[in-house]
Amino acid sequence: MRLTRRGWTVVAVVLAAVALSWRFGPRALNAVVVPLVVALLAGVVTVGRTDRPHVVRRPVAEGFIGEQRTVEVTIEADGTAAATVRDAVGDGLSATTAPGTDTTLMGEETITYDVRLEARGEHRIGPLSIAVSDIVGLVERRFEYEETTPVVVYPRVRDLGGGPAVDIRTLASVADRHVDEEFDHLREYHRGDPLRDVHWKTAAKQPDDELVVTEYATDGDAGTVTVAAECLTGNDDEMASAAATVATFLLEQGATVAVTVPDGTRPLGSGNAHHCDILQLLAVAEPGELADRTRRDADVLVRTDGDGTTVVVDDREIPFARLRGRDRADGGRRNNRDRTANDGRRDRETGGQPGMTA
Repeated sequence: MRLTRRGWTVVAVVLAAVALSWRFGPRALNAVVVPLVVALLAGVVTVGRTDRPHVVRRPVAEGFIGEQRTVEVTIEADGTAAATVRDAVGDGLSATTAPGTDTTLMGEETITYDVRLEARGEHRIGPLSIAVSDIVGLVERRFEYEETTPVVVYPRVRDLGGGPAVDIRTLASVADRHVDEEFDHLREYHRGDPLRDVHWKTAAKQPDDELVVTEYATDGDAGTVTVAAECLTGNDDEMASAAATVATFLLEQGATVAVTVPDGTRPLGSGNAHHCDILQLLAVAEPGELADRTRRDADVLVRTDGDGTTVVVDDREIPFARLRGRDRADGGRRNNRDRTANDGRRDRETGGQPGMTA
């Protein structure tokens, strides 16, 4: 419990009045000091008897970068008291309305405000503080609540509609592979066979180190795809975005998808709930390198390194920027810049970011 600025002003006035009373008589005490002292003591008693309010934080739904969410905090108080409520908004989020208010606590009250999701990751809202004061605002008692609310922000999911058709077909082709494959026989490796079908144990026993692949008998069920992603630089946001884009695209093709990153995995699954599980994993994925076996067994490998991000399908490396049509858009902008330079109108150069955020 402490005095507010107004409370310290009252104390100063009381001290000044006491000093004046030495010169002009005790009547100054009766006229000024007594009411102020009574108000100050009443404030101390009122605030001192205030019980700690009970706070309940409501969960905040996950979402994509750029979306807004409403934060709700319910405060339950036994009595009536003037209060100032302030909530903290962590990094990766920004408040679009004031994260707090001046109010009168009386029974149960819900405080709401809006935040914008700014960056991928798991962020925090809170801690909360409630400053309770007397009706005049002379004395204040602050209550701190360390509990925070987690907010998961998904990576950007890009639109692949602008990429070259051959690249899109290559990626979509892995969704057509069959799940209930039964071993049929081994045969010699032919150029173009996916490395995931290489039978490494048998190949290691070959005298000339020749590769041997497994042939399967399939029954035509829906495809299963394993997506693995690694980041060898600090640009893990780009890796997460590429992996989320690829996984979302394959789920939309009807495939059953598993995702593995250096610090976690999601098993095979499909549907909206599984899609959210994958996005949750990628929301908190960090840089790191995959094990050789994980990299080798993946149907689709997303790799981010110093040269950018590539999507590897059946040994074919596709730049992620090209897959999402970024190269075409950039090329168009370069052509526009050349034309405007020749025309002497460089200030009318156009630009923009291709792709969409889900």
